[in-house]
Amino acid sequence: MKFTQRLAYYLSGFAIGFIILMFFLNGKNASCDYGPNARTVKNISSKKITYSNEVLSFTTNHSIDSTTVINLIKYGSVDFSKSNTDTDSCKIYHIDNIYKEREIELSVENCDSIAKILVMSYLNE
Repeated sequence: MKFTQRLAYYLSGFAIGFIILMFFLNGKNASCDYGPNARTVKNISSKKITYSNEVLSFTTNHSIDSTTVINLIKYGSVDFSKSNTDTDSCKIYHIDNIYKEREIELSVENCDSIAKILVMSYLNE
């Protein structure tokens, strides 16, 4: 069998397999969250989020709504060097992001069923 025939068989099988795979995964929310940052952010985002009184006043003063806070967490970068992940019950993560061209930092307490934002502040303020 010539190389071109083997290549044609391989590509036709690959195409059929790819079409079948796309048929089964169509409409599914499949994601590849293997990095520690992505897993942590996904875990926090999947829980009910509450706010401390300090964060409520900060969001009111700077007119930040809850959707923006969720996006700050979802697209933020977890700073594991500042985070406290040694506790057994609730771990505290520091998330850095940019909002309106200013760096913002969130401190989130991640428990089993709830995530509470403890501190939210602009850096260099």
